[in-house]
Amino acid sequence: MLKINRPIPGERIKLLLFDLDGTLVDSRLDLSLGVNAMMRKYGRPELPVDVIASYIGDGAPMLVRRALGDPENDRLFADAVRYFQVWYSEHLLDNTTLYAGIEQALEKLADQNGIARKMAVLSNKPVAPSQRMVAGLGIERFFFQVCGGNSFPTKKPDPLGALKLCEAAGVAPEHALMIGDSSNDVLAGRNAGTWTLGVKYGMAPQTLEIAPPDVLIDHPWELPLALEAEATARISEPVSNGEMAPPSPS
Repeated sequence: MLKINRPIPGERIKLLLFDLDGTLVDSRLDLSLGVNAMMRKYGRPELPVDVIASYIGDGAPMLVRRALGDPENDRLFADAVRYFQVWYSEHLLDNTTLYAGIEQALEKLADQNGIARKMAVLSNKPVAPSQRMVAGLGIERFFFQVCGGNSFPTKKPDPLGALKLCEAAGVAPEHALMIGDSSNDVLAGRNAGTWTLGVKYGMAPQTLEIAPPDVLIDHPWELPLALEAEATARISEPVSNGEMAPPSPS
């Protein structure tokens, strides 16, 4: 079910910016297997999948740092990050899949009600594995760019990546929508001046309580419906932290 804090003016949205892990793809198991391979390598106890999933969203170094309990040994930390990245690079598509309904949603969103839209991926995962994952899962055709955490000098929640993609698409931020499963995605969009949509089926839905998006959805099939929200919800409400979502574009 849609939860609408502020209805998105779908007819004015020309660019969709998607997070990757937890939004388009369910990569929880492969990431967790990689983290636990790293933990075994350095003699640490393995962690439950749900715990590891709660650490995902800020890039590989932060994922490793959280799993290791913020180690003070800089050399161990750097070696652990390299080990994880090599392991994960070799296994990133072993168990990872598209969320059910994502491909159909992308098909509809690309040309919804006669509105042609550009789409891009903006992940905090490094760009090379992000691109391999998108291509390997057969959704590369939908995106004019796939960007990762090292595509720009800063990662989400910094707005730089979102702003650069808006510029590349020739779309003003107020005509763009950031879609993701975590507060990093919402804050990146909010900081850039885009509209925001949160997905509760992902890996970090609890963080969406910190930064409520304009619209929340429970299932991938609701993505196209969220862009018709203005037609079904004419009220505009403040988000729960007291800030307002971006103003309706004129």
